[in-house]
Amino acid sequence: MKPYAEACDRNREPILEVLREHFADRHQVLEVGSGTGQHAVHFAAALPHLIWQTSDLEANLSGIRTWIEEAGLPNVLPPLELGSGGPWPDRRFDACFTANTLHIMSWPEVCALFQGLAAVLTDDAVLAVYGPFNYDGRFTSESNATFDVWLKQRASHSGIRDFADVDALARSIGCSLVEDRAMPANNRTLVWRRAAA
Repeated sequence: MKPYAEACDRNREPILEVLREHFADRHQVLEVGSGTGQHAVHFAAALPHLIWQTSDLEANLSGIRTWIEEAGLPNVLPPLELGSGGPWPDRRFDACFTANTLHIMSWPEVCALFQGLAAVLTDDAVLAVYGPFNYDGRFTSESNATFDVWLKQRASHSGIRDFADVDALARSIGCSLVEDRAMPANNRTLVWRRAAA
């Protein structure tokens, strides 16, 4: 059965607005944590100039393949098995997108993700991350505080990350924040651009 996440239908248009702007001059996108595959086919259909490389943990790959095969888009590539620590593809990407992943991973896994991205992103790459974030160690809403409790009950290593901590990881691989855009349901899309060498 084809996997389905209602949240993808709710957030895909606001995210697409951000990607239209920041991925307009991009070519090769690595999506980390493609989940069901819904985002990949929606964004690739709307942005046909992009080659969209899906990836996720092995358990999710068959569902992603189902979405890709049904969509029949020439610019969406079959999913790679990829966790936060790799194995990383042996090629470079000038864009990366990930949604609702950082709060699922442990903090060491988040750190490993950024370390891995350092090797696969081009010098001028754009990185876009969607999800909930805290600011100055505080939740931005009651619903996010409740969500954080639920996350930690489910897996104690997970939880909503603080913007400053994630920004520090991005800066450590040469990326500078270019936009922090508010999204529906107390989420954000953060966009960094890597400085060209």
